[in-house]
Amino acid sequence: MIGRRHGRNAKKEDAELDITSFMNLMIVLVPVLLMMMVFSRITVVELRLPGIEALGADESVEDQRLEILVSDESLNIFFPQGYLVKTITKIPAVDDDGEPLVSTGAEPALQHDFTGLQNTLKLVKQTLLAKAVDKKDIILMLPDSTDYQTIISLIDATRSYKDVVAASVVDAELFPEVSLAEAPARYELKNAGGAE
Repeated sequence: MIGRRHGRNAKKEDAELDITSFMNLMIVLVPVLLMMMVFSRITVVELRLPGIEALGADESVEDQRLEILVSDESLNIFFPQGYLVKTITKIPAVDDDGEPLVSTGAEPALQHDFTGLQNTLKLVKQTLLAKAVDKKDIILMLPDSTDYQTIISLIDATRSYKDVVAASVVDAELFPEVSLAEAPARYELKNAGGAE
């Protein structure tokens, strides 16, 4: 009987926790996960929209028109209406292999810079979102001579852009509500002080 009591009251030895295999897994897994991560460099570029400061107290930013005036030489971005944000000139055209295209003469063919347009529109969108304005509409003012492919490329460039989110490529929204208008013969510019 005494032997039984001694057996029940005997202090049990603590079991040791063996984490060797777990540590080996972590040593392999951490570098693999780090190599798979997409590192992106974030560059902050502030875009100053002089027309916003020129607006009166009774005019809201949401009601202002964002316009792109298309010409044979360039794309002109205006916001608010009449205030030039940026002029994007044409760039040399390239084929699918990256080789420059040559027009009828010895000079290279030119095309609109849709990538430059998207980059500028991204800055405009970020500037508006920083001011708590979620603008979705844009007006493309096109001359009669604009070809169909240019119109489609302009619409695609203004609606969205490709962005990487959580290692996936997604379409990020720019200005999805696109309206088409005829380009005026003469466009009235305003200066940053609001005078015409």
